[in-house]
Amino acid sequence: MEEQEKSSTLKRLRNRYRLVVINDDTYEEMITFKLSRISVYVGLSTVFVLLVSLTVALIVLTPLKYYIPGYGNNNNRSELQVLKMRTDSLEQAVLYKDQYLNNIKKVLNGDTPSKLDTTAITVPKPVISND
Repeated sequence: MEEQEKSSTLKRLRNRYRLVVINDDTYEEMITFKLSRISVYVGLSTVFVLLVSLTVALIVLTPLKYYIPGYGNNNNRSELQVLKMRTDSLEQAVLYKDQYLNNIKKVLNGDTPSKLDTTAITVPKPVISND
């Protein structure tokens, strides 16, 4: 059963068809093509592969590749890393300054915490001798 289906599929692929382009006004045949299904599949596959190849070649071999997100040369990547490190350090510095200014505002407004962060030191009184 499967052999018959395979042979019938191959026969259908190899059957010859005629494609005729006719002028609608004069009914004159303009162009005639003799095609089979397999030749149409091969032709369309070839066109697809050529278009994909040309597109890839256009992107890889021209400066268009620099417009693709994430693509760049090593120089740009190292510069980007340096800029990221600088930005992070500047953000940290701004956070520290904001914290410092907020603490100064609290001290000036008298909003100090009731519990001090230092422990009281008991200093013994000096003994005065009456000699």
